[in-house]
Amino acid sequence: MNLPLQKQEVNDVRSQTSRRGGGQMERLKIGYLLPTRDQSVRDEHDPGRLIAQTRGAEQLGLDSVWAGASPVSRPRADPLLLSAAAARSTERVALGTAVLLPALRHPILLAHQLATLDRLSGERPIAGVGGGFSNPSAQAQFAAVGVGFERRISRMEESIDAMRQLRSEEAVSYQGEHFSFEDVRIAPLPFSPGGPSISLAAHGPPALRRVARLADGWPPIRPRRRRTRRSARSSRLPSSRPRRPVRAPPPWTGRSARTRTRETRAGACKRAWSATTTRHSGSSPPSRPCSPVPPARPPTG
Repeated sequence: MNLPLQKQEVNDVRSQTSRRGGGQMERLKIGYLLPTRDQSVRDEHDPGRLIAQTRGAEQLGLDSVWAGASPVSRPRADPLLLSAAAARSTERVALGTAVLLPALRHPILLAHQLATLDRLSGERPIAGVGGGFSNPSAQAQFAAVGVGFERRISRMEESIDAMRQLRSEEAVSYQGEHFSFEDVRIAPLPFSPGGPSISLAAHGPPALRRVARLADGWPPIRPRRRRTRRSARSSRLPSSRPRRPVRAPPPWTGRSARTRTRETRAGACKRAWSATTTRHSGSSPPSRPCSPVPPARPPTG
């Protein structure tokens, strides 16, 4: 299956939005969001089409492929199972979830799935996670699986903490408000001691403080340059608080046919990368905006 973009378009966006860091040109990374929900809405349930798109993304030179997660409110294929299949069909692209809700899953099971996926793919997973939007469909989804919606954020924080501890070679005991277990060891462990990176979707000062405390990366939610910079400044942790180095993952610029608007992918790329003002290198946003590219072609095949 062909993707709704061409390799030249990918190269054009990269060349127009590369940023300088440490005196050297930094290569822009571009990701593609699989149309898992679109396929479900069209009553097309062949996961092979999505795996074919993942292979196509790698052939185009994209850096990552992402799959959404919503079992009840917006039903679609499971992102971790899709990533496992994609891992055996590709060699290079990172495989991310955009985004998975840890509050809906037990941390032992989720840590085990991510560790196995890390082994299958060769250290390519990115666990994109979030707390979930506050709307009736999201509340119904939590009710369907028997999880209290109002406590989803504390449950998510606890789940992330427990998953990180479970990456140890030693047996882990955990006592929390939502999860408790004794002498648990998962196998296989991830390739690297740190395991798959965790990117936490967030917007606003309290949520961004949570990102700095818990996560390895930050996929902005509906980024706007001024608003995101203001939120980032106001969410800085006090010097006495622990701080994790946070990096921004590749922007999710591959948009599906249903959600694509008149805005070009280059424009989306500019907004996403302009918003990421707190990367490891401390480099500044692009000095010039992305030039527009022709609208994406609809998927074929």
